[in-house]
Amino acid sequence: MKTSLIVAMDIDRGIGKNNDLMWHLPSDMRFFKETTSGHVVVMGRKNYESIPEKYRPLPNRENVVLTRNQSYVADDCTIFHSLEECLNYYESEEERTIFIIGGGEIYRQALEMDVIDEMYISHVNHSYGADTFFPEFDLKKWTVESILEQPKDDRHKASFSVMRYSKK
Repeated sequence: MKTSLIVAMDIDRGIGKNNDLMWHLPSDMRFFKETTSGHVVVMGRKNYESIPEKYRPLPNRENVVLTRNQSYVADDCTIFHSLEECLNYYESEEERTIFIIGGGEIYRQALEMDVIDEMYISHVNHSYGADTFFPEFDLKKWTVESILEQPKDDRHKASFSVMRYSKK
């Protein structure tokens, strides 16, 4: 099983505000879609519910929602009640990558459990006054490579760079 994490964060490590995205960056959305397509995406309930209804579940991916609510139902999604339960279920998965896609609490748990093999982090060069943040992590444990640079332009109000962090 390969477990990856994918996130976009601003210069303050902000990843969301009022349970919503804070920016509109089409090439980052395209990168997210292309990278996770055909794989398993794992998200918390609030993150799932923040996706506009017409886009959920995310197409061409197995959608997994984590919630403590034992009676929670989401159409065409697999529900687990802990990240540990979810990862145990997929431990023999060989074809697809398990992508942790948020939110903040799920990212924190995954990093604390030390189950992440690689991270794709879009570093957005702007501050958005977030109320949810990506957790700190020890950079010394990761090899970093730049895989995408997007300048500010008429479709992107902020520049960003996507970095791939591989576990050493």
